[in-house]
Amino acid sequence: MHWLIRLCILVVLLVHIDGSSDSVPLTKLGAKTGPTLRFFYCYSCGYKKAFEQYVNILKQKYPELHVEGENFDPPGYNMLIAKILGMLKILIIVLIISKTDFGLPITSIWHWCINNRIYACMLVFLIGNALEGHLISSGAFEIHFNDVPVWSKLETGRIPQPLELFQIIDFHLDMQFSEMDVGKIKFQT
Repeated sequence: MHWLIRLCILVVLLVHIDGSSDSVPLTKLGAKTGPTLRFFYCYSCGYKKAFEQYVNILKQKYPELHVEGENFDPPGYNMLIAKILGMLKILIIVLIISKTDFGLPITSIWHWCINNRIYACMLVFLIGNALEGHLISSGAFEIHFNDVPVWSKLETGRIPQPLELFQIIDFHLDMQFSEMDVGKIKFQT
């Protein structure tokens, strides 16, 4: 019992010593003080590489800009349907490999699948992947500046050129950090 009390005292002392450092911790606000540019892209369309290229370009021109990116979720129930298809695909492959007949008369398609297990499994796998890819493919490449949408591939049908993106960022930076005094604006009467 005495060793447990001594252990607790030692832990309290160690925590107290570590917590009494003279340095001031960096707050969340201090970690992200600049503007944020967020990309939402279709991962299955191969836009991750385009996003990475934009990050490299933007870091050179705007070092204070925080660039984030993530997958654009497909609309509606497409993601749920794709996950169900993925599980169904694996289940069918397991059933083909195990030669399950369910106690029912064997159809000609199932008979072919059992006799040609390797080809049937590859066919189920490839068709399942094609359907899943079609369901989760959104074609999106959306860009938000401080949570304000500034570009949408879904609306324009294309990805912005770097110069176009630079103009958009410069415009929003000017709007955000303009030093215009509101009191000096004169209204016509």
